[in-house]
Amino acid sequence: MGPEVVWVVLGAAAIVVLGVIGALLAGRLPYDPMAPATSTVPDEGLPDGPVTAGDVPVIAFDTALRGYRMDQVDRVLDRLQGEIADRDRLIARLRAGTDPSREEDPGADRVRAASPGPGAAR
Repeated sequence: MGPEVVWVVLGAAAIVVLGVIGALLAGRLPYDPMAPATSTVPDEGLPDGPVTAGDVPVIAFDTALRGYRMDQVDRVLDRLQGEIADRDRLIARLRAGTDPSREEDPGADRVRAASPGPGAAR
């Protein structure tokens, strides 16, 4: 091996090292010296029963190839949406002074809105 080949190999190595350093500085290569351990425990989601504000910060989703597992996130968001809607209905009933223990059929409003009132033209 001649001195020219050694210089070519050293030059190529220097270019690679400079490229890696540049990519790290530009944020193109992730650098996390202490990444969190990957969990093998299945996602627990939200606890059973009413959801409290303290339940939300402790939720942890598993990561997948392109981010969080969408099925886990969707399941939690659907549950939160339902619980928030239930609380909104309860708050509205309490503010209106109606009995909050009386459950209404959620479809009743749609039926009442769709049916014509008395004296409506037919």
